[in-house]
Amino acid sequence: MNLSTVAPVAETLPSDADLALLVGRIWQPGVGPILVGVHGQHLVDLSALAPIMSQLLELAELARHVRAALDGAPVVATLGEVLGNGDERSRDSARAWPLAPCDLQVIKASGVTFIDSLLERVIEEQARGDALKARTIREELAGALGGNLAGVAPGSARAMQVKRLLIERGVWSQYLEVGIGPDAEVFTKTPVLSAVGTGANVGVHPQSDWNNPEPEVVLAVTSRGAVVGATLGNDVNLRDFEGRSALLLSKAKDNNASCAIGPFIRLFDEHFGMDDVRACDLALHVQGERGFVMRGASSLSRISRDPLDLVSQVIGAHHDYPDGFMLFLGTMFAPIEDRHGPGKGFTHEVGDVVRISTPRLGLLTNRVVTSDKAERWTFGVSALMTNLARRGLLVGTAQAR
Repeated sequence: MNLSTVAPVAETLPSDADLALLVGRIWQPGVGPILVGVHGQHLVDLSALAPIMSQLLELAELARHVRAALDGAPVVATLGEVLGNGDERSRDSARAWPLAPCDLQVIKASGVTFIDSLLERVIEEQARGDALKARTIREELAGALGGNLAGVAPGSARAMQVKRLLIERGVWSQYLEVGIGPDAEVFTKTPVLSAVGTGANVGVHPQSDWNNPEPEVVLAVTSRGAVVGATLGNDVNLRDFEGRSALLLSKAKDNNASCAIGPFIRLFDEHFGMDDVRACDLALHVQGERGFVMRGASSLSRISRDPLDLVSQVIGAHHDYPDGFMLFLGTMFAPIEDRHGPGKGFTHEVGDVVRISTPRLGLLTNRVVTSDKAERWTFGVSALMTNLARRGLLVGTAQAR
């Protein structure tokens, strides 16, 4: 079965695309990365506003500037042409294709922000990354943890009471500490410019045999800590690596093509804002080459920490991000469906196509490969600066900051 990562334009865009203010990046052969805005069925060049996304998002009155620029900006390509060229198996290297919509922003991720996934992190730890042991441990811990954790606000007096109770019962965990304690787990997911866009391959470590997608909403945050937009992300996770030791988090999370973001950043305006993010219900669809299908969901309404609280734990007097950051908000999805036999749970196979969607942000779709077979990441910060200098785009804009 030859599954494609190409989806129709209408599925890729938000359901209210006529109202959505969408910005992104594409790779134009012979030119390089181009900052674009969605204007009807076309992508237009926004380089006159800013050369890179991190600088664009710093503009005062961002939505007004972008909306004003869309009408007069030069057309780069049609949406259908670019989105239709995203699949790496069939990509025409002479035509433009989608990139992740961020560039110099640091890519941060929040962990254990849903009670549902918190239980699975504890199970991973107890099983030491062994999927075969997970079912038994899940049954043992469900009674001890499930009822105690329901409705507990992280950092609250009730959370501290639960902590004492669980310590007495011998089931306390480092994951419970960040799940219901005052301090959230926030880590750097992957280097700047290494995320892939919609249609591209995503990578899992070739030595991993227990892994899964993580469908998430990703916030676009400025250097001032202001949230100015949102998009979708897949924080690909290796459950066996992280389960063996939390100190393997970087190896579990940061591998070639292990982070996908897209399709576009939807800017906050009068039609879409933080309350809409809080109401997002994400749908996950995984289809394998041998007919396997798995569906899942993640609802931001069930997050245990408010998105703005997570932002405040990333940036502030203690830490600056001069180019802003992208923040994965975490997921409640942790699949337990057996794929390769009873008790073995879910894990990816090469060729799986992962679709993550929510009506107000659109659809992100990617194919799974092993990270050693993913397209090599060679276009880093120095390459970007060289490219922008060659194109004469390194002069700052008057509106920035």
